[in-house]
Amino acid sequence: MTSLLQILLMILQLLQFIIIAHVIMSWLINFQVLNLRQPLVAQIWNGLERLLDPIYSRIRSVLPNMAGLDLAPLVALLAVFALRIVVTNNLYAF
Repeated sequence: MTSLLQILLMILQLLQFIIIAHVIMSWLINFQVLNLRQPLVAQIWNGLERLLDPIYSRIRSVLPNMAGLDLAPLVALLAVFALRIVVTNNLYAF
C-alpha cells in the first residue's frame, strides 16, 4: 500500500510541475518573450493545453467569469497541494 501512495505522490508532483510550467509559459507568451509561430514552442504549448484542458475546463465551469483573469490554474495547483497533504498523512498512517 505504501508503494501505491508513493506512486500517487510522484504523479501529483509531476502534475504540479506541469501546471507551473504551463503558467510560466503562458506568461512568457503573453509578454512576447516566446512566440507561438516557432514550431517547438507551439508543440510544447499545444501539448500542455491538451494535458491540462480536461482539468481546467471542469474548474472553469464552476468558477465565475473573471473578465480575462483565469483562476483555474491556481485552483488546480491548490487542489494538487491539498491532495499531496492528504496522501502524505495517509502514507505515514500505515
